[in-house]
Amino acid sequence: MDFKMKSKFNNKGQVTIFIILAIVVVAVVFLFFMLRSQGIVPDIGGGKEINPESFLETCLKDKVREGLQMISEQGGSINPELNLKFKFQEEGYYKDISYLCYTESYYKPCINQNPVLINSMEDEIKDYISQDVEFCFDDLTTTLQDQGYVVEVRKKGFNVNLIPVEIRVDIDAEITLTKTDVSSIQDDFSFRIPSRIYELSSLAQEIVSQEARFCNFNYIGYMVFYPEYDIDKLKTSDSTIIYTLEYKGSVEKFRFAVKGCIIPII
Repeated sequence: MDFKMKSKFNNKGQVTIFIILAIVVVAVVFLFFMLRSQGIVPDIGGGKEINPESFLETCLKDKVREGLQMISEQGGSINPELNLKFKFQEEGYYKDISYLCYTESYYKPCINQNPVLINSMEDEIKDYISQDVEFCFDDLTTTLQDQGYVVEVRKKGFNVNLIPVEIRVDIDAEITLTKTDVSSIQDDFSFRIPSRIYELSSLAQEIVSQEARFCNFNYIGYMVFYPEYDIDKLKTSDSTIIYTLEYKGSVEKFRFAVKGCIIPII
């Protein structure tokens, strides 16, 4: 093989190498921006990647569930003002169960005490986790700083929404991360927790509406038409009715009290 032939093959080889290198560079750049757009922060130092949204979800979701359980088993409030202190034998301790419908008269229909039940429950959960939101952002900042990032956090607020099948937490905040002169901005964090509390609290509102209008709620007939619900109706010695609502397949329950005109329980 003469010199010209060898030169020709060498040139082709160099061109091929340059093409391969160009493809690799384009692929790396594309992957970087794709990960950044999905909220994944690549650790340039070679450590584990951190997703701020996933970090906040992991940090907060148990606290949301804790507050939700406390609220839902007490009629939608952590510290209900108008309540019945009652102990179920299988639970072994007293709870303050909120009256969602109440009257002091034995002969008049009860009055709805919380006509915006779902909204007030959202506010209760929000208040319950508000301090933890601050703690979780502090933990996230510390974790990122330990990996060499310069972190700037701007928090504007957050909301808790009870919607069908789930609870949604939306955090209005912006995080700017800088490392080796490369910056990225992430904002509008959100996560969801499976839950049937919206369905249960909506049923509670329907029960209160019928108790206020008719002094009664036909819970057996309701379960015939809507078999996905379990409804327990317990009458206490002072003629208070305690409703316990459950959605089949879910471990959640919603419990509240009603005191109104006395008629035989159907």
